[in-house]
Amino acid sequence: MNCLFCQLINGKIPSHKVYEDEHTFAFLDINPAISGHTLVIPKKHYLNINDIPGTELCKVMSTVKKISEVLLKLNEGVNIIQNNGQKAGQIIEHLHFHIIPRNTNDQIKIEVWEPKKYSEDEITKTLNNLKDTLNQQVAVA
Repeated sequence: MNCLFCQLINGKIPSHKVYEDEHTFAFLDINPAISGHTLVIPKKHYLNINDIPGTELCKVMSTVKKISEVLLKLNEGVNIIQNNGQKAGQIIEHLHFHIIPRNTNDQIKIEVWEPKKYSEDEITKTLNNLKDTLNQQVAVA
């Protein structure tokens, strides 16, 4: 497979491994937002969060939690970020979670959007659309 992360898991590309188990692999990001910025990935190739079965996602999230707990002992906080699709900032097409350590005055700008306000019509329409789509998805499953 030509996937960068799959090659990394298979040892074809060197990495700075933080943690590994049967299902997951965690390593330092080579272009970190800050020292300690760690990526957690499933060992099996999945494109994004919609591609991975729930049971496998639970295993990945267990590792995300484990790494987050360590980083929280060493830092004041963490951001956990997971992007789906190019428009959302996903560069590598292999499901991955960024765990970014946070500290006072770290100069990292993750919260960059400007908060908006819903009109009553817009919130009703949005809520109904989400619920209808969710109900259709549940009915199919």
